[in-house]
Amino acid sequence: MVEGSIALWMFGAVFACLLLGYPVAFTLAGTGLIFAYAGQWAGSFDPVFLHALPNRVYGIMINPTLMAVPLFVFMGVMLERSRIAEDLLESMSSLFGKLRGGLGFSVTLVGMLLAASTGIVGATVVTMGLLSLPTMLRRGYDPRVATGVICASGTLGQIIPPSIVLVLLGDVLSSAYQQAQISQGVYSPKTVSVGDLFAGALIPGLILVGLYLLYLVGVARWRPSAMPPHQTDGAPVTLVSTLKALMPPLLLILAVLGSILGGLATPTEAASVGAVGAMLLAAARRQLNVTVLREVVESTLKVSSMVFLILIGASVFSLVFRGFSGDILIEDWLTHLPGGLVGAMLAVMLVMFLLGFVLDFIEITFVVVPIVGPILLAMGLNPVWLGIMIAINLQTSFLTPPFGFALFYLRGVAPKEVSTADIYRGVMPFIAIQLLMLGLLALWPALATWLPSVVYTG
Repeated sequence: MVEGSIALWMFGAVFACLLLGYPVAFTLAGTGLIFAYAGQWAGSFDPVFLHALPNRVYGIMINPTLMAVPLFVFMGVMLERSRIAEDLLESMSSLFGKLRGGLGFSVTLVGMLLAASTGIVGATVVTMGLLSLPTMLRRGYDPRVATGVICASGTLGQIIPPSIVLVLLGDVLSSAYQQAQISQGVYSPKTVSVGDLFAGALIPGLILVGLYLLYLVGVARWRPSAMPPHQTDGAPVTLVSTLKALMPPLLLILAVLGSILGGLATPTEAASVGAVGAMLLAAARRQLNVTVLREVVESTLKVSSMVFLILIGASVFSLVFRGFSGDILIEDWLTHLPGGLVGAMLAVMLVMFLLGFVLDFIEITFVVVPIVGPILLAMGLNPVWLGIMIAINLQTSFLTPPFGFALFYLRGVAPKEVSTADIYRGVMPFIAIQLLMLGLLALWPALATWLPSVVYTG
């Protein structure tokens, strides 16, 4: 298994290049090509593996599922530009009135709605940090509680559909599931779709929000000084003004998710509904003009280009990795771990958790999941359950000090009086909640698998 050990060295080379600051897409593709050239020169790599690259790239270009990515990104950026978050936060904060901890509850609920509207973790954390953190500090909130709530609610974009993470995971897991069944001699394989993952994520996502709110209730009860009552500066909010702020994004979410779960549209078609709906909301708020549209299109182009370039780089890397028998080495390792399937699942979750410190969800989805996914699915795991477990695991990783991405996003917009230690300590209870959610899913997989079975099988 000399070639297998070379494949593992490829991962080490990727991490070294990333630490030196090289772009992820070029690092993946460049490392793969360098190892392929060296392996061919040494006689340990067959270049025929790279002959599949044109078909891989063409498959990416014509993949209808991946077309949903730029549309969902466009929807999220357009909603961000239309200042819906500001109105939501202001209305819901006022609605809770003088309830102790009301502002924290508002941030959590608005974060949930933003997650379902944008599906972009970085944008949600930054937006909530800019809008709510100064207000919470000014109202006397403990900085640890304030930063913890913002980071945790911002990462809900990982699990609350329509999440870009679930779109990408759905596409990768679909291929992995078919590959696993074919390896078992099933030549009419079942499929798993992005819609399955959206349905599977709904209940765990809502439970997670409920656990967040329950924790905040406990803080308000036992540490009242950390979450003082919200004092309104102006006239009391009315039901009409609250509905005016709440209904537009809620209707858009229902239109997108409802069309998918109801079988009326594919995720890509629903994403186009979301993109058009976001433009209509921006126009209704008189926020849509040529300048805004240009900014939204440019931002969408940058994010989408990054995603697809990473996917192409990951394709090069994975082909070379397989050429060095890395997949055989990983399969042998996982199948011989103590504990069988449970041991293999725990090992993969731990590795992904640690990788989440240095790699974004896109790289992990495109590089790691195609390698371990077929192995775990061939061992009998449900693909929807596996996808939701991966999504929540990565969400936990993005919250965990010292490398969590959400922490970096918030640190970049937090006032100077908020220390990094405050942010680290603030997210600790929410990390515990995330781990509890993972444990609940492990004990009751039906939390993720029941709704898809009802929706798609009647």
